[in-house]
Amino acid sequence: MSSVAVLTPESFAEHRSGLQGHEMTGLHPPPTWRPSPPLPEKGAPGEKTGEPASAWGCKIRPIKASVITQVFHVPLEERRYRDNNQFGEGEEAKVCLDIMQRTGAHIELSLAKDQGLSIMVTGKLESVMKARKEIVARLQTQASATVAIPKEHHRFVIGKNGEKLQELELKTATKIAIPRPDDPSGNIRITGTKEGIEKARHEILLIAAEQDKRAVERLSLEKAFHPFIAGAHNRQVQELSQETGARISIPPPSLPKDEIVITGEKEAVAMALSRIRAIYDDKVKTTTISVEVKKSQHKYIVGPKGNTLQEILETTGVSVEMPPLDSGSETIILRGEPDKLGPALTQVYAKAKSAMVVEVTAPAWLHRFIIGKKGQNIGRITQQLPRVHIEFTDGEERISLEGPTEEVEQARTQIQEIIKDLLVRMDYTEVIIDQRFHRHLIGKNGANINRIKEQYKVSVRIPQDAERSGLVRIEGDPKGVQLARRELIEMVQRMENERTKDLIVEQKFHRTIIGQKGEKIKEVRDKFPEVIINFPDPSQKSDIVQLRGPKNEVEKCGKFLQKIIGELIENSFSLSVPIFKQLFDSETIVITGKKSNCEAARDRILAIQRELANIKEAEVAIPARLHNSLIGSKGCLVRSVMEDCGGVHIHFPSEGSGSDRVTIRGPVGEVEKAKKQLLQLAEEKQVNNFTAELQAKPEYHKFLIGRGGANIRRVRDKTGARIIFPAPDDTEQELITIVGKEEAVRQAQKELECLVKNLDDVVEDSMAVDVRHHRHFVCRRGQVLRELAEEYGGVAVSFPRTGANSQRVTLTGARDCVDAAKKRIQEMIEDLESQVSVEVAIPQRYHRAIMGPKGCRIQLITREHEVQIKFPERDDCAAGQEAPPQENGDAGPEAEFVARKCDIITIGGRAEKCEQARAALLALVPITEDVEVSYELHRYIIGQKGSGIRKMMEEYEVNIWVPQPEKQLDGIKVTGLTANVERAKQGLLDRVKELQAEQADRALRSFKVTMSVDPKFHPKIIGRKGAVISQIRKDHDVSIQFPDKGDEQQDLIVVSGYERNVEEASAAIRQLVAEWQEMVSQDVHLDPRTHARIIGARGKAIRKLMEEFKVDIRFPQPGSDEPDKVAVTGLPETVDKAIDHLLNLEEEYMLSVTETETLAAYMKPPSRYGGGGGAGGDDSGGGPAKGFVVRDAPWNAAGNKAPDMSSAEDFPTFGTGVAPKQASAWGPKKF
Repeated sequence: MSSVAVLTPESFAEHRSGLQGHEMTGLHPPPTWRPSPPLPEKGAPGEKTGEPASAWGCKIRPIKASVITQVFHVPLEERRYRDNNQFGEGEEAKVCLDIMQRTGAHIELSLAKDQGLSIMVTGKLESVMKARKEIVARLQTQASATVAIPKEHHRFVIGKNGEKLQELELKTATKIAIPRPDDPSGNIRITGTKEGIEKARHEILLIAAEQDKRAVERLSLEKAFHPFIAGAHNRQVQELSQETGARISIPPPSLPKDEIVITGEKEAVAMALSRIRAIYDDKVKTTTISVEVKKSQHKYIVGPKGNTLQEILETTGVSVEMPPLDSGSETIILRGEPDKLGPALTQVYAKAKSAMVVEVTAPAWLHRFIIGKKGQNIGRITQQLPRVHIEFTDGEERISLEGPTEEVEQARTQIQEIIKDLLVRMDYTEVIIDQRFHRHLIGKNGANINRIKEQYKVSVRIPQDAERSGLVRIEGDPKGVQLARRELIEMVQRMENERTKDLIVEQKFHRTIIGQKGEKIKEVRDKFPEVIINFPDPSQKSDIVQLRGPKNEVEKCGKFLQKIIGELIENSFSLSVPIFKQLFDSETIVITGKKSNCEAARDRILAIQRELANIKEAEVAIPARLHNSLIGSKGCLVRSVMEDCGGVHIHFPSEGSGSDRVTIRGPVGEVEKAKKQLLQLAEEKQVNNFTAELQAKPEYHKFLIGRGGANIRRVRDKTGARIIFPAPDDTEQELITIVGKEEAVRQAQKELECLVKNLDDVVEDSMAVDVRHHRHFVCRRGQVLRELAEEYGGVAVSFPRTGANSQRVTLTGARDCVDAAKKRIQEMIEDLESQVSVEVAIPQRYHRAIMGPKGCRIQLITREHEVQIKFPERDDCAAGQEAPPQENGDAGPEAEFVARKCDIITIGGRAEKCEQARAALLALVPITEDVEVSYELHRYIIGQKGSGIRKMMEEYEVNIWVPQPEKQLDGIKVTGLTANVERAKQGLLDRVKELQAEQADRALRSFKVTMSVDPKFHPKIIGRKGAVISQIRKDHDVSIQFPDKGDEQQDLIVVSGYERNVEEASAAIRQLVAEWQEMVSQDVHLDPRTHARIIGARGKAIRKLMEEFKVDIRFPQPGSDEPDKVAVTGLPETVDKAIDHLLNLEEEYMLSVTETETLAAYMKPPSRYGGGGGAGGDDSGGGPAKGFVVRDAPWNAAGNKAPDMSSAEDFPTFGTGVAPKQASAWGPKKF
């Protein structure tokens, strides 16, 4: 008797009782180890399998199973738990359940007749191996053994990252303990079952035996000879390794080691060692020469990844030894045969001179404009000259260019042209603005600063708060820079002139002042746009309304709001008027407004009450379901009744109350009239609102509705009733509702019941359909049959099985549905029989273009013309035999087209439709035309990284091919649909005209004039922060270049642009120089104590003075030898006037200075103890002045203390003070 226990987490409880009562037939004790046979692995490339090669040229890879099963046996004597009374429960079951949860494997236990335990583990390979290892460790008694191998072989047992050891433990289901490296013992301990220990021991001894056959040799040779042993690109050492079978490890050049390590079989190592020694002995006789090369050029000799050194070694057999990069040595050593050193030296010098580094000077603020948006400008240069490296240094006015000499010169020329152009078009200025205003300048979400940027086309950089800087930088168009600077300064001045005022307004008036959706407060803000009005949050329950803005505007706004508040207080008077309940819903009426108006309204209400004393109330019963129809849309129907009956009041019960009572109030006669009208309306509504319900299966609904709603429309037209079918989300899917007059509803119900009865009458009918048409109905998983069933009331259409050779088709369903389905099938057969096939020959290379993205073009043709289009299988061999392939649309001259099988496209459908589809396909075949475009314009048409040509191809839906630059051809090929090609050609020609116009304009702008101007006038021509030169450039649209510091001719100024503009700009510069040559400079001595007042706050006063007298005034620097010397420069007459004015100012300011100093001489300095004293006090004493002293005051008595002036308890206030609300840094919130 044997038992089986299948343990899963879900069924563990069910198996606690065991399965001992179930007999397993044919179960024998399984073998100790019986893994499932593995699937065949992929054969080696050269393996002969006897199978013919497939059409794809390679064998089909075998599929491996993802789930495996392993079975193994645990003998009774090795079972760890043998005392269980009932199999399937106890510790063994718990252990297996735990292992299944941890590994994800499925475990089945069976008990053999010999009480041994058979275990079957199923799951993924990794899970099975882990589960088996844990089962053996926890369910089987463990033994241990040791195996001794050499210490140096331990690392091969462990493997890389311990992978070999882990694999061995899983494979043998054992635990292998290897001693640490610092432990001298060579014994490895193995723990597990006897079988697993034997397997592990065998594997370890195999690894050790394999390593015994290997040898290691270490050879120390001078580092200088390593390149000869390795050979160019390490080819020689690789060939040596392949020939001998030994592994040769040569340290890289960057590692200062001389040791070469050879490992492998002993014979192979010995052979490799002798070969290396022979190479060394041959090269040790070589000659060396030393040369000096600039350190900056060493990298060009080394080349990328040392490739240049390897090329020299390969071509000349000479090794080039470079000094380390971190050393200052410039000596390069060449080692080799004497007759080879000359050519090698020539190559070294050629490589050193193959590249150069130059620097271009440009203002640091221009760097990002030189680079361009997203690197557009610099990317155009690097695209044309890819071997040139351009580097910008932050904060420095230099740009480094590195690369081949000729290309570097071209790049420098292009960058200098960009710089010249930017200097003409761009300018910058800097403004000092207090940091506390920065947030207000930026505005909410950057609104203010973004508006300035967009309006003036400038870039504004406001420093971060962490920088603690007030310097704001503006860059862009010169005019825009000045306008933006002016607006920023005006904004700051307005903010400096701002003030804040708090108004006390009762919170109950806040909502009224704001108005609905803020309409009223918007009017106030529009009237005072410069004032910010901030209302407190309603939850704060505060009465303070804050106003902020310019002082005068805040005062005006405050007065205006006070006036509004006064009117609100005046209009907030209210009184209550008692009234009879029969006249009104409530017993009191509250009147609010001005006092006089409220009293007048009260008198009129009381008079009306007296007139309407004869009031009646009546109730009428109307079904609740008719209430909504009597009220009408937005109450229009009931309102008309009330107006018609003298203004009576009609009250319907609330919806959902279930009440049928409708109340009517008003004069006696009018109430009766309204009651009569309501009952008449209710009767009419009831007659036209009769409802009936009908049950019908949901699958019948589509047939009842009919194709396009034909059936249901016929019933509606015949009876006039409204028929409502259930919505998809309704719970009652079988319920059909009929609404209308009773007679019409009954008639429609009868019609529908007749239709449903016919549908319930299921019949079976058959028809003959040609076998060749069967596939059309059953293909695509019976899509056509499903559509027939849905359309015709669930009719079932059954075609004979494939191969039965029968034409009989069975239809089952309602009689009407079956007849309609038969008719539809017959129509479909007629369409199929009238179909023809038309073949269209189009070269295979055009098929993809005809299909379009994701086949969209073909799908459109098939839908429009109701045809099927089949493309042939792609013939790669035939494609290779075609005319030379197109290159980006280059079709070239073609021979006469000969159609092949892979070129034939088949169209199926009606004859006329096929012809239309054929014409549509031929219209999609692309054509190629040439456009004559000068070679010089190609790169402009291509654009930055191909953006220009890509844009044209997307816009015109064509393929444009531009010939390679080295061919220097003038033609451009355009491929695509005929209409698109014509549009693209016209677009290309238009673009060529634009580029030619730009070239002509560029030539006109290249006119240059060189002027000689004394260098001392150059700073004046440039002006403060470039203001003068920028104005000249802007006025005359020219580029003005001043000499660099290192130039020999420092007096030359170059003006370039249009000829007329250049002449006008040159004349303007000469006129300025002539004026400055007439100027004189005089010194005037002014007392240094008056300088600050003459200069004024931030230089405002001195700038005004200089503008008034048209002179330049320079004050001495702090620490100057002559602190009173002031230089005045300008025309002689203006200089004299300015000096006179300065002397007058000095005299005026000196009076104030003298007076201040005189008063200071008589003022007694403050006491060192903090007391103040008068001028006549006695300061001979060293102690503090006693001053006024109070003696024997009540608070000086024992136990008393002086009152605390700041205490609210000792000095209570007569009202609650209101603390001013602090303004947010971003300004107040707006409502």
